[in-house]
Amino acid sequence: MTASLVRPAAAEFLRVAHAVTDLSTPTPCAGYDVRGLLNHLLYWGPWLLAAGRREDPPVPSAPEASAGLVTEDWRAALEKQTETLVDVFGTPSVWEGMTALGTAELPAAVVGDMVLGEFVLHGWDLARASGQELRCAPEAATAVYESAVAMGEQARSMGVYGEAVVVSEGASPLERALGASGRDPAWTA
Repeated sequence: MTASLVRPAAAEFLRVAHAVTDLSTPTPCAGYDVRGLLNHLLYWGPWLLAAGRREDPPVPSAPEASAGLVTEDWRAALEKQTETLVDVFGTPSVWEGMTALGTAELPAAVVGDMVLGEFVLHGWDLARASGQELRCAPEAATAVYESAVAMGEQARSMGVYGEAVVVSEGASPLERALGASGRDPAWTA
């Protein structure tokens, strides 16, 4: 069950995030330095939570790029948000039925896949940008890969993913997930 993959992926994501020191370093996530990527995570986390809880989405006070959510206590804010996402999306029943992400109606499992993908893909982005390694369970990487393939074309058309990156035949599950989401597994800062 994919819900069971959320907690360990989140723990690894937080391990990586807590070790980040330089917020100005570029990341493999196109257009984002570390600060911008953390801002992105803090901006969209409440939207994912609202979808998981079947609540109205938050009313943003500013667009993502100017939200300025990475303050001195960004680690505590990210940890609290991550723990809440785990509490919600670690529950199998949350992945059932339909929900809304903003104005888009979609299967709740797709939103759950997005949450897992945020932890794995953006965890890897932060790890690479800060000279760390993301330790990702093969089952989580495979789930993210399958999700990235399933929603790839739509995600690319929306600018969420870059063009798929071809990886070697013997690529690990994480490398396949990265490639499917438009990330080059060999990227370095």
